[in-house]
Amino acid sequence: MVLILECIAVCFILLVPCVIAIANGVHNGAFLFEKDVQERVVQLGLITEEKLRRNMKLFKSTALPVLIAFVLWAVYGINGARGFVAPFLQIYVLAMAEGLFDRFFIDAYWVNHTKAWTIPGTEDLKPYIPKKRLIQKWLTVIIGNPLAAAVLAGIMFPFFGQ
Repeated sequence: MVLILECIAVCFILLVPCVIAIANGVHNGAFLFEKDVQERVVQLGLITEEKLRRNMKLFKSTALPVLIAFVLWAVYGINGARGFVAPFLQIYVLAMAEGLFDRFFIDAYWVNHTKAWTIPGTEDLKPYIPKKRLIQKWLTVIIGNPLAAAVLAGIMFPFFGQ
């Protein structure tokens, strides 16, 4: 039950920065789009390249560390996992919950089937997530998440290996 609540929390931790990124106009979150969309948004004068870079740095420097910190705190602090296998499996479950939430809810539904992520003047560039990028994102979930879980469990093993 606790792991299910932690999965929900991980999804929420991913959702909040996305909501914040587009709260004052979806163009402010254009750094999350493909390069052609970013270039168009700058060309339209909706945002500058500097602000786009700044928003991306802020997003990456806060969202990912908070997500990783929560996962480690949940697995080792709340759940008390020790060794390598138990933490690896829990980290993997949390990473997969986040990855599947990102692919199905954020990418497939929120970005592709609502108007929340539509930037005026870029509609001709839809779908915002082209097939090649979508495949890369799925490979990240399928291959990258287990690798990331193994790396995190391996890094933490000297501290929680008993």
